[in-house]
Amino acid sequence: MAHKAANIQDREDSKEFASLLSESMKQNKKFEGNVVEGRVIEIINDYVIIDVGLKSEGRVALREFSSPGQEAELKPGDKIEVFIERMENRDGETGISREKARREEVWVDLEKSHTKNERVTGIIFGRVKGGFTVDLGGAMAFLPGSQVDIRPVRDVSPLMNTPQPFHILKMDRSRGNIVVSRRAVLEESREEVRSELLENLREGVILKGVVKNITDYGAFIDLGGVDGLLHVTDISWKRVNHPSEVLHIGQTIEVQVIRYNEENQRISLGMKQLESDPWQGIAAKYAVGQKYRGRVNNITDYGAFVELEPGIEGLVHVSEMSWTKKNIHPGKIVSTSQELDIMVLEVDQDKRRISLGLKQCQENPWKNFAETHQSGQDLEGEVRNVTEFGLFVGLPGDIDGMVHLSDISWDDQGAEALKAFKKGDTVKVRILEIDPTKERVALGIKQLTEDPNPGSSESSGGIKKGDVVTCTIMSVGDKGIEVKVSDSATGFIKKSDLSRERSEQRADRFAVGEKVDAKVVSVEKGGRKIGLSIKAREIDEDKAALEAFGSTESGASLGDILGAALNKAPAGEGEDAKPKKKAASKKAKNEESTEE
Repeated sequence: MAHKAANIQDREDSKEFASLLSESMKQNKKFEGNVVEGRVIEIINDYVIIDVGLKSEGRVALREFSSPGQEAELKPGDKIEVFIERMENRDGETGISREKARREEVWVDLEKSHTKNERVTGIIFGRVKGGFTVDLGGAMAFLPGSQVDIRPVRDVSPLMNTPQPFHILKMDRSRGNIVVSRRAVLEESREEVRSELLENLREGVILKGVVKNITDYGAFIDLGGVDGLLHVTDISWKRVNHPSEVLHIGQTIEVQVIRYNEENQRISLGMKQLESDPWQGIAAKYAVGQKYRGRVNNITDYGAFVELEPGIEGLVHVSEMSWTKKNIHPGKIVSTSQELDIMVLEVDQDKRRISLGLKQCQENPWKNFAETHQSGQDLEGEVRNVTEFGLFVGLPGDIDGMVHLSDISWDDQGAEALKAFKKGDTVKVRILEIDPTKERVALGIKQLTEDPNPGSSESSGGIKKGDVVTCTIMSVGDKGIEVKVSDSATGFIKKSDLSRERSEQRADRFAVGEKVDAKVVSVEKGGRKIGLSIKAREIDEDKAALEAFGSTESGASLGDILGAALNKAPAGEGEDAKPKKKAASKKAKNEESTEE
């Protein structure tokens, strides 16, 4: 009986235990996975002991109560909300988490902001593969590296541990993933600034910008939502060979809008326009004829640019570099960065050009030679060069004189005379003429000896340039006709000088032995060769006729004038002149009918 009563008591105890266990399980389910309020009991080392009203306390790492980069402000007695992970862990403590509690609180607010596409505030506090971690007030988010800024950022440290706005790109509560973007916020702000900037943009406005890209021809400047081009010529008043000499990417600079096209929104910027123009009043500052000191900035095939002061350059043309070195590259006379004395030759402020001379600051060897030598003086020199028209001979002062082909030999006036000379030979010469203004010295070799034909100087019979003479044709060739002017002088009439009429400029119209009248157009030294022109004589006759008998405006026709002139022609012209007179009269009548 007693045993039966004991069994009944055991069953009642079991039911009560089951009821208590069930109640306990319900209570555990009520607490686990939820946020409850707890009280800080004490702080031991790096942990906070918290009482949440259960049979055991829980502890949480102290770092969970502080924001990244900041210290936790917590003391015993403070009430704080925590997340119950487990009623009892293997150490017999209640498993709690402050971080999860904060995340639960924040997630609700973040979801609302994400739905409304609103910005949220967060702090970048760590680096992970592919990006960074961001604390959104308790909830951890991932910031991809491509979403940090509009442009690639080399150093993110200035952005770390600083509250900043972000846009939520994606949220997954079941996985606890949040992806945010700082770039989206910057682009929105950029568009707002861009709209405001374009509304107020006009030429002359001074702005601050960041160097975005550098090319050979200039730099692109980010003005805050819109880019402008700073051309290399507008960076500085002084010469800039490449923009990278002055600018670097990421540099903040001040620029002025010099042109703005609203249609295509192209903006041209300038830096030098913010400085005073060094070319103002330049003519008074650098007087023509004065000497100054400058530095070679650039060398080209045609000369060297010399900087007189920052922003002011002048050109020393290759012809103004040396008194004696001709047809030589400027780089063989001066070098880049070399400082030298120069003279101002010309200043054009409107075209922003200054012409400089280098040789003018040195002694003029041509002038010195003229002062120390005279015509008729004999010298010795080295043959510097042999050309088809003569020899160049080195003279004192490092200058060259020229022996013309006709002054090499009395007997040989052709190219055969040059075969006796070669470069490097030492020859004796006589000075024939000195012209320092043209930098020219005429020399002679044949003049060192007597003329083997003493009468040759008078062989032309006193004929001089401008005379009209009667000649006898000696030979007819493709290039013209050779004529005999006197017993000791011959001449040549080129094909183009045979007539005024192009159709009559044919050598085959003439025959050997025929006589022609021609004008002397040249007489070679010694009178041995004479150049003649029938064409020049005909032109002179027409001019003389007009002067002697009036003009067409006074009532006389050109045919009448020439007819009268031809009738008064000298008797010595001979029968050979008559066909030409008739042709001239016929030509005059044709011209008269054309004018009518």
